[in-house]
Amino acid sequence: MTNIETAEALKLELKKIETWENDQKGLFFWEKLGRLPFAILDRITPKFIQDKIGTALDELGSYVQNGGRYLISKEQMYRNFFPDEEQGEASALDRIGKLPLRTMDETADRVIAASSKMAAVQGATTGIGGIFTIAIDIPLLLGISLKALQEVAFSYGYDPNEKSERIFIVKCMQFSSSDIVGKKAILEELSAFHSEERSGQVMSQLQGWREVMLTYRDNFGWKKLFQMIPIAGILFGAYLNRSMLMDVSETGKMMYRKRRILEKLKTIEAP
Repeated sequence: MTNIETAEALKLELKKIETWENDQKGLFFWEKLGRLPFAILDRITPKFIQDKIGTALDELGSYVQNGGRYLISKEQMYRNFFPDEEQGEASALDRIGKLPLRTMDETADRVIAASSKMAAVQGATTGIGGIFTIAIDIPLLLGISLKALQEVAFSYGYDPNEKSERIFIVKCMQFSSSDIVGKKAILEELSAFHSEERSGQVMSQLQGWREVMLTYRDNFGWKKLFQMIPIAGILFGAYLNRSMLMDVSETGKMMYRKRRILEKLKTIEAP
């Protein structure tokens, strides 16, 4: 399992990620309308649904602070990598971090595929009832997104239970639904994880977690508006949930992949 990775090969992969980052800065016209439907929904949505969304935001705040109920089982993730071994947590993460990049990518891709299917099924199920089940759909989709991103983090050898990683994960969620200006700012913040300023940046990011989650909710926008149509919401719900989950998971994969490549390069090029 110890394929030799050259600095040249890793730099080529890094270049691909940088190309992806530049592509993400393009903004489709309809994404600019993302916030409008929720401004409308706030006026026509029953209070009990707004309360449900508010509760979901509070729970996500709990996730940032202490993990809450959204933490994944790391033991299960260990078994995905080392099915026949009893492995300690620290040594397992260290071993995963030294695996070939291709092995990490394959694991992350399996996570994304499984999570996307789950999001589609859940979107179709909650799409049956239109507006009355969208309150259930939003927190469930956020939960699936958090779980997928934590598993992606683990796939690249990072501990999703650490507070700094929880911040990184929430920032990945925000990036996937931000506009051009937002994406540029978030890329700069995520880059701080590669620098000496990391701890100060993490605390700064932590203070604004609620704004992050409100942005993520608002940018469901017109996408979730279609799901409010009873019965037809089944098709919209399945498609939209799957595409949204794939977007956020791809962001997580690219960002964690970039961190791992930079760390591998640092080790290879160290004197």
